Amino acid sequence: MSNNPFVNAGLAASYISIVASVMYYGPKLAGPIEDSVIVPIAFLSLFVLSAAVMGFFFVLEPLRLFLDGHREEAIAFFLKTVGVFALVTVFFLSSLLFISS
Repeated sequence: MSNNPFVNAGLAASYISIVASVMYYGPKLAGPIEDSVIVPIAFLSLFVLSAAVMGFFFVLEPLRLFLDGHREEAIAFFLKTVGVFALVTVFFLSSLLFISS
C-alpha cells in the first residue's frame, strides 16, 4: 500500500467508481437479471469485499505505523486519508447537485 494518504483516498474513490459503473452499466449491457437467490448473495459478497478493500486502503498503513510505535503519525495518516476522501465525496455530491439542476 502507498505511504501517501492522497493516493490511498484516490484508490478508494477509483474502486467505488468502478463498482458503481459496473452496477449502473452492467444490466444495460447484459440485459435484465432474473430474480434468484444469487442476487442477494452477490450483493452481500460485494458488500464484504468492499469493506475489506476499504479497510485495506484506510487502515493498513495507519495500523502498521501504530504497531511500530508511531501513534501520532498513524492518527495523522488516517485522518489525512479520511479527509481527502471526504473532499472527494463532497466533489461527487456537488457534481450530482449541479448535474440535477
